[in-house]
Amino acid sequence: MPRARTARPPAAAPVAGSPARWPRSAKVAFIGSHGIRKTSAVLAFAATVQRAACSAELAREIVRDNPLGINESATGEAQLWVIVSQIRQELELAHKADVLVTDRGVMDNFAYYLRACGGDDRYAVETLVRRWSGTYDLVVRLLPDIELQADGVRSTNDAFRDEVEAILDRVLPTLLAPDRLVTIRASEVTSRFDWWSLLERLAASVGASIRPPTIWT
Repeated sequence: MPRARTARPPAAAPVAGSPARWPRSAKVAFIGSHGIRKTSAVLAFAATVQRAACSAELAREIVRDNPLGINESATGEAQLWVIVSQIRQELELAHKADVLVTDRGVMDNFAYYLRACGGDDRYAVETLVRRWSGTYDLVVRLLPDIELQADGVRSTNDAFRDEVEAILDRVLPTLLAPDRLVTIRASEVTSRFDWWSLLERLAASVGASIRPPTIWT
């Protein structure tokens, strides 16, 4: 696969009514396989954005709404639906707040898609995925160092999760420039994690200035 390009997409238009300190809306994706506290990380980071007196919008994980099936038995068509729906959701939400925080991105959904297609890009979506990967200002990859917990929806098959992670290991360097990737272990997603430092890095990437977080009582 071709290596990731360093060119960045055109800057998004400023958010209507947004404070001058945030020159344009930014987008951060939390990615990885399932059962690794992505949703917990998304909620914690969005709360930090709001504590900094900035607005946050959440793009939720949409795979649970997939009418075509999920987990090990998902088809290539099912995972194509996820990729397209992910992009549609981000398009709808991108300019509604200072920061859009997404639960998954096209990169990890692409890994699930390739697994479902037996490694073949059956619907030739790689170019779209690579171009869309360039729209994220920051990507946070969570690594699966915790056990899978049954939630009644997602698979608890370790081999399935390992297969997805191995594909993501292979394709992520071709989709994303290293300077926009942060990697943390799933076990680090606790109440003690320093989300403020991550927000500072995101803000710096778009030339924004942010206030120190306030303390809520």
